[in-house]
Amino acid sequence: MNIVLLGAPGAGKGTQAARIQEKYHLTHISTGDMFRANIKGGTEIGKLAKSYIDAGKLVPDGVTCEIVKDSLKKTDGGYILDGFPRNLFQAQELDKFADIDLCLNLEVDEALLLDRICGRRMCVCGASYHVSTLNGKDVCEKCGKPLYQRDDDNPQTVKARLTTYENQTAPLKDFYLAAGKLLTVDCGTKNPDEVFESVCAELGKFNK
Repeated sequence: MNIVLLGAPGAGKGTQAARIQEKYHLTHISTGDMFRANIKGGTEIGKLAKSYIDAGKLVPDGVTCEIVKDSLKKTDGGYILDGFPRNLFQAQELDKFADIDLCLNLEVDEALLLDRICGRRMCVCGASYHVSTLNGKDVCEKCGKPLYQRDDDNPQTVKARLTTYENQTAPLKDFYLAAGKLLTVDCGTKNPDEVFESVCAELGKFNK
């Protein structure tokens, strides 16, 4: 089973991808991980990607597609693509070198996404919280260190990221719907466990 995972920033793609990976024994492939691996490995395409990143530019679609293509060649069995494709061109290119079975779309209302991301608090140990569950506390329950808010977890930046997603990535829902491959899970106010139950129910329909 080869899956494209769609969802706006803050939709919980990382959490659900990890659970899907474990339950269905799939390889989780994220664009960020692929870039880092190629750059660290000093591959030619990694050097090319790094030249754009160091210049503060977006890595061109063609370079990104080549990195994904190379990574999929090394994958044994099914996989989840997280962070790719990001636009229609990438989706069309992906169809040329991969057999995608379905697109799993995690749908969340924009107001909820804003609250979720802007209310997020982080710890240097990796723990993550939301202000609604902290009861006024500002230290990590795990290690006792002070919590902080990421610089980009502010309304202006988050709205800009959501606008970019709506303009560039959201149209992929129609692309995969037309191909008969779109499965949408309405996350709403569900907690991660409830979302995963819905995800499994949708994947169960596909596996019949």
